[in-house]
Amino acid sequence: MSRVLVTGSAGRLGRSVVSTLAAAGHEVIGVDRAPGTPEEAAVALPADLTDTGEAFEVIARFRPESVIHLAAIATPFSFPESVIFKVNTQLAFNVCEASVALGVAGVVVASSPTVMGYGAPGGWAPHYLPIDEEHPVRPWNAYNLSKVAAEETMKAFARAGSTKMAAVRPCFVIPPEEWAGAPTQSGHTVRERLDRPELGGVSLFNYIDSRDAAEMIAVLAEALPELPNGEVFFAGAADALARKPLADLLPQVVPGTEPFAAGLTGTTPAFSTAKAERLLGWQPKRSWRTELKDESE
Repeated sequence: MSRVLVTGSAGRLGRSVVSTLAAAGHEVIGVDRAPGTPEEAAVALPADLTDTGEAFEVIARFRPESVIHLAAIATPFSFPESVIFKVNTQLAFNVCEASVALGVAGVVVASSPTVMGYGAPGGWAPHYLPIDEEHPVRPWNAYNLSKVAAEETMKAFARAGSTKMAAVRPCFVIPPEEWAGAPTQSGHTVRERLDRPELGGVSLFNYIDSRDAAEMIAVLAEALPELPNGEVFFAGAADALARKPLADLLPQVVPGTEPFAAGLTGTTPAFSTAKAERLLGWQPKRSWRTELKDESE
């Protein structure tokens, strides 16, 4: 058993990460200003990690072997742009700095597929499909810019110290209650996202069950000692959140994808998780077809 500190432990992904790590026998320290950290956490602490002193104090107090950094303003445009950028970048910097300074062995930082830049007002087209970790990033708002900054912050601290670090880009996270009809982070339900392709099309129909994402993060944290420092991984479902093949849908909802979408036949998603499968041996287990229990399609 090891001690793992999870920031953002009350969030839609954080709750699953806490439960997954605790079920695997780890002692989990949950840190979140909001209530809702699962009871499986040994400690739930409402610390403000944008405060450098608090970040150092929390890590010095608990001395975790690993830190999973998920805390962030998680929805674009939900706060003023300057606030989103300031909060998210300060969180990433403080957690990485304190972890390295206090000798944490491994850190996983949450990023986002939005760093690709899809949805840009001036138009967007991929360089190729499916998108992998080598695809250029093109941020255009404070949220995805803050996630690029978080990745680069992680890489900078990975180069500067002995702490092993990585970043994960979880696709559109869907926890169990949202399969049952609760609103997603975008305000609509999963079923509405399936019924109206323009909703899911903005993000190229990407998604992942929160439990699959949590399991991937747990595997990644365990594998850090054997990986090159500063790696970045996508985490997504094995299929697209769409009833029709993306070869048909993407050109309809995302102009500019026509030259590349033809290869996305069947249920093939727009984001590749081949790197996670190759380096971590991880594959997603859950699909909207299995989790949306009364779906007749």
